[in-house]
Amino acid sequence: MAQAKKQSIRKHLLYLHVQSNTMDSKLTLKLDTSIIENAKIYAKENDISLSKMIENYLLALTSKKGKEKEVTPLVASLTGVIKLDNLDDKKDYTDYLSNKYK
Repeated sequence: MAQAKKQSIRKHLLYLHVQSNTMDSKLTLKLDTSIIENAKIYAKENDISLSKMIENYLLALTSKKGKEKEVTPLVASLTGVIKLDNLDDKKDYTDYLSNKYK
């Protein structure tokens, strides 16, 4: 019985592997050599292929979910807590530096 279960699992895994490869396409990129080497090191340290890492990045970059930032209840409750009378922070900082370095 255990042997039959192993064969069933093996067939299932093979099917998933074949199914996932049907959508794979090649992509050639030209990148700085040091970036490639650092990416390979990162991928190896994190036990992920470089292709999968780039695929995940592009998916996150292009997914609609990533574009819509959800505001957590905590952040929503803090919104508007501090009232700022003077919104010219750049001028205030410039004045501060001018006085500091006179």
